[in-house]
Amino acid sequence: MKNNKLSADPSALVLGIIAITISLAGCCCGIFAIVPVILSIIGLVIANKSLHEYNANPEAYSPSSRSNVSTAKVLNIISLVISSLITLGYIAYFMIYGVFISEIFKQAYEESQNTTEDYNYEWENDSIYDNEDDYYQIEEDTIRVDSINIEEFIEKELIETEIDSLNN
Repeated sequence: MKNNKLSADPSALVLGIIAITISLAGCCCGIFAIVPVILSIIGLVIANKSLHEYNANPEAYSPSSRSNVSTAKVLNIISLVISSLITLGYIAYFMIYGVFISEIFKQAYEESQNTTEDYNYEWENDSIYDNEDDYYQIEEDTIRVDSINIEEFIEKELIETEIDSLNN
């Protein structure tokens, strides 16, 4: 009965290899740094359960299976350490530069608010908007629309209104 494999013999080893590969190859991508942490934790838990099974009944399992699980446990611990350091580095990086970037956005927002308030204040107090000083002047236009001379039409209307006002 020494030919039995432990339950985590292939799976914990595969998880450890994948976690190390992703943590070393994907260390330039901060968002992927959490994936090897999760994979190595899962592999470590599975390897520990299998080692407890082996310690409970060593005659039922082969020694090569135990050595594979022990290797998987070491790989998962190494991967967990490397990927945790990378993850913590990226968290610190985003926290430091996130504060700097948020300060830049905050200053830009405050400057835009100050500029807008000053801009509105100038317009509200501008003398061009006082209704007491408003007067209107009719200007003569020489616009032609649909081959009708607008200028002649306006002159005719002005003459008619002047005649009406003189008659009254």
